[in-house]
Amino acid sequence: MPEDATEQNAHRVRFITHGDQRLLLVDCTDCTAEQVAKIADQVPALVTEEPPRSVLLLGDFSRAKFSKDSVEHLKIATVFDRPYLKRAAWVLTENLPKTLLDSIRTFSQREIPIFNTRDEALEYLLSQKEGV
Repeated sequence: MPEDATEQNAHRVRFITHGDQRLLLVDCTDCTAEQVAKIADQVPALVTEEPPRSVLLLGDFSRAKFSKDSVEHLKIATVFDRPYLKRAAWVLTENLPKTLLDSIRTFSQREIPIFNTRDEALEYLLSQKEGV
């Protein structure tokens, strides 16, 4: 991957603070399927540096495009992430077909809560509910 492509997407995967909580934002809003794949590939390196069951992850896929290839990259990332996540939430805007979402959930052996807005996902992540 060209260096500029990595730099272009670097700001899309970062730790942020919301309220008094630190969480990993994976911002794929308005991305092409190729960008989604490249961004997904960045996530495991950050997550696996954290203590097990400690990461709050917000994946925002609003208006993103998906392909079979980008879904395969997401599947791999979700498997690597699983032991490190305390909670995760994804924002989808009816842009990922249910069959592809189900394939990610099955492959990763995770139930990934889906929300319509980033605010709803943040509310869930910062609540006391457990589960990944």
